[in-house]
Amino acid sequence: MDDRLIGILSDALIPFAIAALKVTIPLALISFAIGLVLAFFTALARLSSKIWLNKLAQFYVWIIRGTPLLVQLFIIFYGLPSVGITLNAYVAATIAFSLSVGAYGSETIRAAIESIPKEQWEAGQTIGMTYAQIMRRIILPQAARVSTPPMFSSFISLVKDTSLAANVTVVELFRRAQQEAATTYEPLWLYIEAALIYLVICTVLSYYQRKTEVYFNRFHA
Repeated sequence: MDDRLIGILSDALIPFAIAALKVTIPLALISFAIGLVLAFFTALARLSSKIWLNKLAQFYVWIIRGTPLLVQLFIIFYGLPSVGITLNAYVAATIAFSLSVGAYGSETIRAAIESIPKEQWEAGQTIGMTYAQIMRRIILPQAARVSTPPMFSSFISLVKDTSLAANVTVVELFRRAQQEAATTYEPLWLYIEAALIYLVICTVLSYYQRKTEVYFNRFHA
């Protein structure tokens, strides 16, 4: 590796880190937070006895899970302007990622809720708890423990998926790497450098995933 290449990689490190801290991570956090709320209510809709609500939730999950995330992103950013809806690139990416998290996360949350034995619902009803009380005090704490590993994995995947936002001009980590590669003509090493930054971020998140699992399992026999 010659001095010129070392200089290019050194010069790119700070812009890459800034793009990761100011765009990539916030984009993932905001999208995941919105998606988590959407996932929770979609999961409740999937469990609802109201047929229309159940079918609506199923349709949403079917559409999002059955089409590529990149295509959804293009429809929102490039397609909607043709019907008079123009969105900022960051907003479009947030919507696309949130919808994706909501669809996939709803299945995780639904499965976690359904994994709780029926007897615990019955026990709550026996002592006079309402549906909301049973859900909040008995079911959700246990479901949170069950769903934590797959939901954390979804967040780690989302951090990597934010690189798709480069296709709609969001200047996140990967887009920044593309810009640097276009001016320095060193795509291989710059993309490897960007990949290593993603790896560091995901490694840190994996560490906190394990800590969170320990926290939820502390009272589990």
